[in-house]
Amino acid sequence: MPLSLAISPCPNDTFVFHALVHGLVPDAPPVTVTYADVDVTNTAAERGAFDLVKVSYAALPWLLDDYHLLPCGGALGRGCGPLVLTRDDRTDLSGATVAVPGDRTTAYLLFRLWSADRPPASVEIVPFHEIMPAVAAGRYDAGLVIHEARFTYHRHGLSALVDLGEWWEGDTGLPIPLGAILARKATVDPVAAADWIRTSVRRAWADPAASRDYVLAHAQEMEPDVVDRHIALYVNEFTADLGEAGRAAVDALLTRAATAALTPPLPTRR
Repeated sequence: MPLSLAISPCPNDTFVFHALVHGLVPDAPPVTVTYADVDVTNTAAERGAFDLVKVSYAALPWLLDDYHLLPCGGALGRGCGPLVLTRDDRTDLSGATVAVPGDRTTAYLLFRLWSADRPPASVEIVPFHEIMPAVAAGRYDAGLVIHEARFTYHRHGLSALVDLGEWWEGDTGLPIPLGAILARKATVDPVAAADWIRTSVRRAWADPAASRDYVLAHAQEMEPDVVDRHIALYVNEFTADLGEAGRAAVDALLTRAATAALTPPLPTRR
């Protein structure tokens, strides 16, 4: 029976999972894929909708009773954090309405931790690909953006009020935990799943050209140069294994969030 997999159409996910999706990983089962924004997969995972699923690290407190966190395949790194963008020279968000990409995204959790002492007037959830045009058009005072937006926001006449990755790294010394891969406890052996994904990652690194057409086909009209920069930034040593630094980053983020009553505490047993 095929394994159900949900990932984003972003280049880092399609690059990492190309071999697994296309039956190029020995001993792995066939896979059926759903491509969706992470705000959609966060909600779908809470319903147990997929066997393997990409979610925000910020969503883990609601999911780890039913899913295993896999130590590979996700997005975690340095210099790759969300940005808060504006179209003017404002220096804070007092009185501002901010567009955000989802209420359980890591980007929004980092934003809430950063802005705890100076929150905006209001926030509104907007699909992430619509945020920059909406801020540029004046529909929102600021926007919280992720992914390749860090390479393209200047084209919209926007400026960065804060790089939340720089803030997080400066405050903790830890990498930024963005997206996680989960395996459903009822249907997937997490050790086997981690092996499949690591093999898929290694194949992607060994032969980047093999996944090129697949990655570009799902890249939402992203230019090839931006695709390459996106993959180089988000597919890194933490993609192959979280390691001690990666696990420390996840624990630090979710411990801070629970202490601030922004998320439930993590389950005792994971």
